[in-house]
Amino acid sequence: MRIAAPLSFGITRLPPIFAELARRHPLLHLDTSYSDCFVDLVGEGFDCATRLGMLRDSSLITRRIRAFRGRLVASPAYIAAHGTPQSLTDLAHHQAVTRKGEVWPILDGDKTVTVRPRGRFAADNGEAVLAAALAGVGMAALPDFLTETHVAAGSLVPLLERYTTPELGMFVVRPPGAFPSRKVRVLIDILLEYFGEAAGRKSG
Repeated sequence: MRIAAPLSFGITRLPPIFAELARRHPLLHLDTSYSDCFVDLVGEGFDCATRLGMLRDSSLITRRIRAFRGRLVASPAYIAAHGTPQSLTDLAHHQAVTRKGEVWPILDGDKTVTVRPRGRFAADNGEAVLAAALAGVGMAALPDFLTETHVAAGSLVPLLERYTTPELGMFVVRPPGAFPSRKVRVLIDILLEYFGEAAGRKSG
């Protein structure tokens, strides 16, 4: 089974799960590729992909594993040097670290405000943005799974907590077809086991 996986989340969270999948199914051959680029599943011969965020409209078949949200964060050093934003309009006066071309959709009550952050640091994956935020280069909008341990340790501070971000998700996507193959089904099953809503309630 050829699987495409996102770079930041993939390398930090998925290898032990893929290894467990191989252990449980001795006849299954796994070939995984980690990249933050959206691959052409059909053209490049992938059986499926794990993807994060908001999915683009496509003909691919999707199965949501779980939902998550992001948050705005900054390091204590950045806040000490530049202050804490008190409103969305304050963000225009702050430095941001972003993924290339990123915009921040932020929920203000029942409307979505699109913030276009400015800054001098951009990268093409979340781990690089996280490292810059930890170093105090600027604020960042990052998913909870990248920031939660740093927030708990005090090395990142949540900002503008009265606002939220649109719900994001972790998905398995596969090429069109009425039913997933058995190998894709066992992948979905193990991801639900580790990351599904029931798994989250159990760990909490």
